Amino acid sequence: MDFNGNKGFRLLDIYERLNKGEVLSKARLADDYNVTEKTIQRDIDDLRAYLAETHFTEKETTIKYNKSKKGYCLVRLEHEWLTNQEILAVCKILIESRAFRPDEMKPLVSKLMLRTASENRSDIENIIRKELYNYVPLRHNKKLLAPIWELSRFVLRNEIITFSYVRKDGVKKEHRVKPVAVMFSEYYFYLIAYMADDSKKCPTVFRIDRITHIKGTGENFFVPYKDKFDDGEFRKRVQFMYSGELRRVSFKYKGQSVESVLDRLPTAEILSEDNGVYTIRVEVFGSGIDMWLKSQGDNVEVM
Repeated sequence: MDFNGNKGFRLLDIYERLNKGEVLSKARLADDYNVTEKTIQRDIDDLRAYLAETHFTEKETTIKYNKSKKGYCLVRLEHEWLTNQEILAVCKILIESRAFRPDEMKPLVSKLMLRTASENRSDIENIIRKELYNYVPLRHNKKLLAPIWELSRFVLRNEIITFSYVRKDGVKKEHRVKPVAVMFSEYYFYLIAYMADDSKKCPTVFRIDRITHIKGTGENFFVPYKDKFDDGEFRKRVQFMYSGELRRVSFKYKGQSVESVLDRLPTAEILSEDNGVYTIRVEVFGSGIDMWLKSQGDNVEVM
């Protein structure tokens, strides 16, 4: 790119390259921008001053010369820069979720990769290459990033919305609701909402890939602080996103791993244990718990 002596563009480009993890020598930069090495040194000093001003201290983020690599690199504190381990873990979770179409998933992974130093990027790419190549999205084939963002903003504004919803039996219905949360569970993103006419006391769960024609009404709803929806507490008490009245269920478990039960059911409480048979009580919303209990076969006896 010909910067035509434009210092502003040159500074932006140098910073962008450093931000991507490149190690840059003065000689290389001088050649790239057709300027002297003294000019490049002044550019680096200007960028250091900018970082010191915006990040408060040089210890947080600065540009340092790396003798072993013979170039300048951007150095950040760990809390500002994702580590290779963190990026690898997030990429694997994203791929395993199967939540997004390939044209949304692959750019997400690529953008995460750009947060690594360039010399380490190939390691992560090689680790996940086969998983990404064999990636199989969910069958609904709907783009989700835009509606997730749109619905989340309505939740933030406490704004009543309308939308069309196609049920699993293919029936299409119009809804007018008070959105209170957007959540992810078991491969799908969900909107949690109360009916705008207050016809139901408990929240209704809608799969976002089945929602179309989302519209804000401009009407806001008010929820007292004590009654605000707590998505963390809701998540602990719901299975397979089947909403409903709050229930307390007790059962005996004699399977091999009670730990897996406690992980699956965050509200589970062990009441007693007798020769490897555990008596467990849980607090849950809706009928999703019944599906899980049935899936355990003879290992579970509902009390």
